[in-house]
Amino acid sequence: MKKFYNAIIVLIAFHSNTIISQDVEEVVVTSALVDTTEITNPLYVIDGDDILDDATTSLGDAIDSYLGVSIADYGAAVGQPIIRGMSGPRVKILKNGMVNRDVSGLGVDHLNDVDLNDISQIEIVKGPSSLLYANGTIGGIINVVDDTISTVNFEAPEANFGLETQSVNDGEAQSFSYKENIGGFNFSLGFKDVNFGNYDIPDGAVMHEEEEHHDEDEHEDEHHEDEHHEEDMGYVNNSDFAVEATKFGISKAGDWGYIGVGIDNLESVYGIPFHGDEHGDEHGDEHGDEHGDEHGDEHGDEEGHDEHGEERIFSTTDSETFTIKGSYNVNGSIINKIDFSYRDSDYTLTEAHEEEEHHDEEEHHDEEEHHDEDEEEHEEHAPTVFANQATEYGAIFDISNDYATQKIVLNFVDEDNSIVGEEAFMNPANNEEFTMGYYLSKDFDLFNVDLGMRIDQIDRSGSVTDEDHGDVDNYSIDDTTNSFAFSLGRDLSDTLDINVGFASVERLPSVIELFMNGPHMATGRFEVGDPTLGAETSNNFDITFSFDNGDYYGYASFYVTDVDNYITLMDEDEDHDEHEDEHHDDEDEHHDEDEHEDGHDDHGHGNLIHANYVQEDAEFDGYEIELGRTIKMANGDLTLSFGRDVVNAEFTDGHNVPRINPARNVYSLTYDQGDVLFKLNLKDVDEQNDFGEGETATDGYSMLDARLTKTFDLDGKSKLKVSLYGRNLLDEKARNHASFVKDQVPLPGKNVGLKFNFTF
Repeated sequence: MKKFYNAIIVLIAFHSNTIISQDVEEVVVTSALVDTTEITNPLYVIDGDDILDDATTSLGDAIDSYLGVSIADYGAAVGQPIIRGMSGPRVKILKNGMVNRDVSGLGVDHLNDVDLNDISQIEIVKGPSSLLYANGTIGGIINVVDDTISTVNFEAPEANFGLETQSVNDGEAQSFSYKENIGGFNFSLGFKDVNFGNYDIPDGAVMHEEEEHHDEDEHEDEHHEDEHHEEDMGYVNNSDFAVEATKFGISKAGDWGYIGVGIDNLESVYGIPFHGDEHGDEHGDEHGDEHGDEHGDEHGDEEGHDEHGEERIFSTTDSETFTIKGSYNVNGSIINKIDFSYRDSDYTLTEAHEEEEHHDEEEHHDEEEHHDEDEEEHEEHAPTVFANQATEYGAIFDISNDYATQKIVLNFVDEDNSIVGEEAFMNPANNEEFTMGYYLSKDFDLFNVDLGMRIDQIDRSGSVTDEDHGDVDNYSIDDTTNSFAFSLGRDLSDTLDINVGFASVERLPSVIELFMNGPHMATGRFEVGDPTLGAETSNNFDITFSFDNGDYYGYASFYVTDVDNYITLMDEDEDHDEHEDEHHDDEDEHHDEDEHEDGHDDHGHGNLIHANYVQEDAEFDGYEIELGRTIKMANGDLTLSFGRDVVNAEFTDGHNVPRINPARNVYSLTYDQGDVLFKLNLKDVDEQNDFGEGETATDGYSMLDARLTKTFDLDGKSKLKVSLYGRNLLDEKARNHASFVKDQVPLPGKNVGLKFNFTF
């Protein structure tokens, strides 16, 4: 805490009578921060039962079927959400209204470490409304809500046991939760254990870019059998995932408010199914010099190594958070209520290498020992540790009166990021933020007005090391961002309403965008940040129409977002061309000094594409539409719907913003009979031909999912839920355009699962 700063959280809450979710049900949502009565469009709310009854998966995959929301995946464990084309630091993941401070922002192969067991709901806020929750949320927020710290007293003890099995990964999961009020205190306990193996994929789904080997006359035939073997494996190696999550909370509630303490611990281990091309130079004799295959580190080239001794690259995570939250009803003449929060987060992700076991390991080891000294290096990789330690304080003062709802918000964050180890690509960095702001909501006879202003004083400090000379340059970026949001909502009739919003949001560059300077194997690039980058400024206009007459409903949202100084990771054209040429050159050309003129190549990363974080004005525009009908039947309701979302993104010079997922059509059928629920969802994804620098086109695909849930009432005191679900029932070869490893790591094939949840 170097100084005090001024700032605020502001909301653009579109007040209307209903909130349109994917199932188009009326939901009243209490904001985690400002406690407004209703937060409406553009907000989706996913009921916790939808997560509980469906397949256990990553956060991004769990919400990918919602309009305007997509993901950038990196295997089954990692699915980083994208909202309206905005990703990375522009989308914040929250846990009970506070930013989840893991290290997902430090690498595309890092998962969003949140526990989806026993949650109440997931709130997805797109566009201006997300300004309420955190700074720099140009894209939006995803808030995972549970009652670990309960704000009300539990009425009766409740326990839940869950079991699950999945076919695509031969996986299983177990969960347990318990809630009870003992002596006036609310106790909450949750536990989940997940063990998934490598996931299956359709035949031929992995793309090996054989055209890159076409001119290698001497080695093409030698390795053709190995490549064919890898394509026919039927699964993605190193795509396994295991997690153990525990959470405990205790709270006291009454007319005066509530106060509680929560402790979360999450530990996971997951394989990294692709790890760039670092071995092309580091182990040239075995991987790079023989054929220059960018997949050499994953699949190997020597016959013995390929069959028995592939290198396993994996990550282990360990996160602990300690949270205090409460609310005190002051009922004073000026201040009505004070909500307060404190969270201490300690998060580490360790990336390590190991040689896989095999039955003739000793013989294979002796052979390698005499064959190549570089293999010893290969087996002795030191781990790389990504760490984030953060402390956050917050307070919300309710100063509402008969005239309007009014809030004053204060928040402070002190966050330390570090990357230590063999593949460290950024020096330690510190981030301090202080926020203060004002929010106003006024309901007039003809329309509703929401207005907010937010000021964030931010200090990011770090350093950059010159890899050639070892010189260290220290930087401190101390700046203020100002954000403003305004919305106007009106009911045009009993069944139709309109909301218009405008938001101007500033975002300072993240520590990665500022201080990154090294090889990032997850992206296959040597990435270089820029400490002189300025703030992004997003000006967003959003108009939304909602219609619901009981039988038919419709939703249409159109938006334009102009982003001044948009920050992106841009491949250098010359280095990209060199990267392609290196796959066609012989061993001498592969190590030629002229191909290492950028400096980083001399350190053994010549096969990596050189990429820089740069700024350029960009424009995003798009829409989401949904039309549906609910048909009353004898024993239940049948709901049919069609939705489509489109995102277009270009820089001002006309070239495309990279890694923008294509348009999608979503067809859904839901039959609800009370104790029986059937859902059928077809997501038809277009091909993406509007790609940016260093990208290629991506084929379209159709993803068919289904779920049947039956609830058995046992003696009125307990119930058993049985869910049978299917994912990718068409066994489509599918890949997300936004993924850095879309060709090497396709999406899972057909998956059939069975889930039991017993509650008493």
